[in-house]
Amino acid sequence: MVLFHILWPTFAMVALIFIVWTVLVTKRLHHLKTVQPTQADFADRAAMHRYFAPIASPADNLANLFEMPVLFFAVVPLLMATQQAGIAQVLLAWIFVGLRAIHSWHHLRGRIRPRFRTYIASVAVLAAMWIGFLIDFVVAAAAYNAALSRLLQP
Repeated sequence: MVLFHILWPTFAMVALIFIVWTVLVTKRLHHLKTVQPTQADFADRAAMHRYFAPIASPADNLANLFEMPVLFFAVVPLLMATQQAGIAQVLLAWIFVGLRAIHSWHHLRGRIRPRFRTYIASVAVLAAMWIGFLIDFVVAAAAYNAALSRLLQP
């Protein structure tokens, strides 16, 4: 059933988040071992950010994976609940996740220009998912209303 195929890119997105989290923890642990922190380094949030500044990109990327992707995680159950998770939506979901993976790769490597281009492309794909869902939903709602009105006519 195509309806459940939308979950595969969702699982992939979750895996990407855990991969970035693992990179973050690994880099932070390594940084803690190589650059001995002082109590002042953890006195407040600003001090902690200064201490971890040399390895900030994994934390920044992890935070970024909870911004626009929230809209992805919102549309998936809506697509499933309304039975609108067709082939086009599944394909768009895979493209979105692929672009987010590429974005994370560039983000962790400090490549600003390709990262920005990939980010814009992923937002465009996510917007296409939402626009497609809206169109499909409006068409389904109109068909439902038309069928209902035919049933209610004497």
